[in-house]
Amino acid sequence: MENTQANNPLHGVTLEAILNHLVEKYGWEEMGYRINIRCFQLDPSIKSSLTFLRKTPWAREKVERMYLKSLRNNK
Repeated sequence: MENTQANNPLHGVTLEAILNHLVEKYGWEEMGYRINIRCFQLDPSIKSSLTFLRKTPWAREKVERMYLKSLRNNK
């Protein structure tokens, strides 16, 4: 059972770490363009984005996909 997460690149990565990575790589403006959510477009902050994403599974899923894609593009 322990190996089920071994190949999951999101395992052990916090949502905050994901957001910090994406902000550093793309910036808020690009993130707001790629994922059309207000917390990235109007007065963006890590705190407001975390609050929204923790309550909104579809948006969190998009952010996680964007993060995984950014990791693949780094290789």
